[in-house]
Amino acid sequence: MGIMSLSLGVLILVFLGIALRQVFRIPLRIWQIMGIGACIVLFTGRISIISAYIAIDWSIIFFLFGMFYVGQALEESGYISEIASRYLHEGCSLKWLIFIIVFGMGLFSAVLMNDTLAIIGTPLLLKVAHHRRLRSHSLLLGLAFAITIGSVLSPIGNPQNLFIALGAPISSPFVNYLKYLGIPTIINLIILFFLVLYLARKEGKMKEDTEDTMPYSKKLMGLCRVAIVMVIVLIVYNIVASFFPIQTIPLPGIALIPAFFLMIFAPKRKEVLKRLDWHTLLFFIAMFILMRSVWETSSIKEVLLNPTPFMHSIPGILTVSTVVSQLISNVPLVALYLPTLKQFATGMDSYMALAAGSTVAGNFLIFGAASNLIIIQNAERRGEKGISFFEFAAYGIPLTIINLIVYYIFLAHIA
Repeated sequence: MGIMSLSLGVLILVFLGIALRQVFRIPLRIWQIMGIGACIVLFTGRISIISAYIAIDWSIIFFLFGMFYVGQALEESGYISEIASRYLHEGCSLKWLIFIIVFGMGLFSAVLMNDTLAIIGTPLLLKVAHHRRLRSHSLLLGLAFAITIGSVLSPIGNPQNLFIALGAPISSPFVNYLKYLGIPTIINLIILFFLVLYLARKEGKMKEDTEDTMPYSKKLMGLCRVAIVMVIVLIVYNIVASFFPIQTIPLPGIALIPAFFLMIFAPKRKEVLKRLDWHTLLFFIAMFILMRSVWETSSIKEVLLNPTPFMHSIPGILTVSTVVSQLISNVPLVALYLPTLKQFATGMDSYMALAAGSTVAGNFLIFGAASNLIIIQNAERRGEKGISFFEFAAYGIPLTIINLIVYYIFLAHIA
């Protein structure tokens, strides 16, 4: 079994299709290309129907469904438009707007999870960009990069951090994540602030205001406020429960409980369901299937389970987790890599390097983080020209390298 299996070849073709679809004007969306890849590995027997079903992380799918519903309800109610007009329109300077995107949304992602901020932040920033006649790409890139970097800060910022916090011998996860990753994460957000400010000034303004108006629904808006409070309360409960022997709420529950509340009591239920981002849910189902097929039929698993000495050093962990995350996604990478690190009895700095590397890998290419694809597909669904693979990589690759250097300096020499 070689590293270049049929499944890995299909994955590379999928990556190329997504990368080149705008260059050659391929009339396919990202979710359709990923869906074709999943169908190929299913029809060629690279993965069985049962294995494909098991491969789908339904907790992530249900979490995304719930958050998509809450996010769409926020938009349908006009609440997102109200926030944009009240806080982020003319009274807000460009520097302050970028500051809010990078530090506000970035740091909030450590608590609300990066996918949540991607779902709510995308329509918000598109409305701000249209009203202020700004080109949206710099703002959306800033959002994508910020919520990935910011989510490093806590064990609940993203799924792989939670996996490490639960599976590694880490006492007081919230304290240790802040102790080892807090300062370098803030430094990386400062670097990102100046990058996004440069991009926003470079892009300039559009000729016309293309903002679309959304009718307000006061009843739905009020219920959406309650739903947002419910999300925050459930997350705070989980944080508190992690310090005590109390049952926490499963990840899907954090999103589904507020979503079911809106489904039962809110008006415009049909409109919200109709406009839900079903395509992104289909994308992730197809991605889970294709990634599992690559995992089962290539030698990537064997390489991770039989590491060289370099692979359990700090620079090795940062490098391997960044590169391999692009091929099999960050959660499967952590699931394989974590037992390997545990058998070498590595220190806390190694686990924190795995958390940092597997997370900021999301800024390397658009496939590196689920939140990137949520932002890009969410924008395209609203008629925006999506951020291309090459545009993302042009800024994401050097930014990720700088981020990794900052984490390496701190973890290897300071922490």
